[in-house]
Amino acid sequence: MSSSQRQLFGTDGIRGVAGEFPLTPESVFIIGRALGHNLRQNAASSTDSPRVIIGQDTRESSAWIADRLILGLASHGVEVHSAGVLTTPGVAYLARLRGCSAGIVISASHNPWMDNGIKVFSGDGYKFPDARELEVEKEIFALLEAAKENKHPEPLSTAPSLPGEESLRRAYIDWLAASVSTDLHTLKVLVDCANGAAAAEAPELFHKLGIQAEFLNSSPNGRNINDNCGALHAEAVGLAVSERNALQKNDEFDLGVTFDGDADRALFCDANGKVVNGDAVLLLAARDMQAQGKLAKSTVVATTMSNMGLEIALKKSGIHMLRANVGDKYVLEEMQKTGATLGGEQSGHILFRDSDATTGDGIATALRVMDVVVRSGKALADLVSDLKVFPQVIQNIRVREKTPFAQVPAIQNAIQEAEHSLNGNGRVVVRYSGTEALARVMVEAENEETMKKLADSIAGAIQKALGS
Repeated sequence: MSSSQRQLFGTDGIRGVAGEFPLTPESVFIIGRALGHNLRQNAASSTDSPRVIIGQDTRESSAWIADRLILGLASHGVEVHSAGVLTTPGVAYLARLRGCSAGIVISASHNPWMDNGIKVFSGDGYKFPDARELEVEKEIFALLEAAKENKHPEPLSTAPSLPGEESLRRAYIDWLAASVSTDLHTLKVLVDCANGAAAAEAPELFHKLGIQAEFLNSSPNGRNINDNCGALHAEAVGLAVSERNALQKNDEFDLGVTFDGDADRALFCDANGKVVNGDAVLLLAARDMQAQGKLAKSTVVATTMSNMGLEIALKKSGIHMLRANVGDKYVLEEMQKTGATLGGEQSGHILFRDSDATTGDGIATALRVMDVVVRSGKALADLVSDLKVFPQVIQNIRVREKTPFAQVPAIQNAIQEAEHSLNGNGRVVVRYSGTEALARVMVEAENEETMKKLADSIAGAIQKALGS
């Protein structure tokens, strides 16, 4: 089922500005009703009461959105267990562990605090497939239409806030800790929690594992999530590491790690403060898994946004790289189709299928990187030093509508001219964001002047034809 048929669900659930459609109190309640009905319809038997785990990030709107969603779910007899503030992968893990019908996360990931979203996982820990999202979406619109025609809509009531069940959070932390067999106490790490969900789990987990860690941006106030911090600003943790290491020569940080708001992805920096992105993580993880015989079919699944330099470096190590559409759910689909055990995105979503993880997990990725550093006895910079990155630029253009690019001759011509100019020595990827009203233009070329010129040309054509 094509994602373009869906109007509410993007590549990562339903997302928008909290308080505006589709995240008004009324519409969130209706989303809960539609989800509840879908879970009831898919229950093993008509007498089974669906059970759901719900978690949230640290935005000030997350609590009321969770409450309204719970009220809608309850209208179909769904039993809800709250994990409180928990990472997205934590909810996915717990839904599977507890044999639930679904796991639901209230989060807008890396977006600013004013935004929020609703992500849904099936009971097996995997994100709802596109076809099932479309089923739910059709019912949402039907219920919205019915509510519009109702002369006497039911009064808005508030669901009783469910206290976060500490046992749920504890089970997730214990699972992460059990995934590490290497002694990590020799590492000194600077950790940016983005004032998001990682602040609820990472400090306790790292302490449990004996990692020498200092934490930044771990005091969320509802409005500071992702605010000039976290994975969207990886250069910040890089600067902090380089500054601290310049001052304390005999007690330097080995690396820095930074999460996004819901901690389903992580980026890093080396001891010099240089950012290490998802492409570099894929390279070091692929080589390590290959050496251990865990890299199925010597294959890595990346996306259309991964740099050509990664493809070349992997090839030199005898590893084949496949490209999927952008979005970790599409990376996972390709991994399942091909049997690959490693995949991910340049943005830091990394999927390890040599374990029982079902989605990208930033904290688990951080542990895996630290594990490789300690076992190899090499610095993070040395592990990825041969990754020669082609100059790459990404331009975002705000659009008023997402018209297929092939239907706009001026845009199509600009893309074709750029590809002809590169003649195979670079790449052009033009796509719409799955979560925002943005067109993204990515150009890779052997030199920066060509790269910028071609990106500007395509971005200009999009701005002129579709710009908001």
